[in-house]
Amino acid sequence: MLLVPIVYLIIALGQIQGHAFAVEAGARYLARTIATSEDRDDADIRSQRVLAAIEREYGMEPGSVQVELRCRPQGVECPRAGAVILVTLRAEVALPLVPPVLGLERAARVTVDAAASQKVARTWGGEP
Repeated sequence: MLLVPIVYLIIALGQIQGHAFAVEAGARYLARTIATSEDRDDADIRSQRVLAAIEREYGMEPGSVQVELRCRPQGVECPRAGAVILVTLRAEVALPLVPPVLGLERAARVTVDAAASQKVARTWGGEP
């Protein structure tokens, strides 16, 4: 009788940990991808590819990851040459075996997020 809750806990924690790994890797690689891109258009294309690859690799639903991009110093165009990019990824993990009754599937979710930063080269986007 005690085995059922333990097995459920192991499955649920495995899914949460998988999503946590996904957003951590995604934040790190997105920050690096944007910082090493040639310009804004190249950064957009490459970051979409990285995000799609992360979702595919970790078995996440396409478009389920929320991305937030900020730069420091604040108030500058983001991304910009010489700025520090702060990338935050957030995703929700649906707990297994929760029935879609009375909105339980929406309530039984765990949010995971991760952040990474990367300094953009001074020559990013052709700026001197």
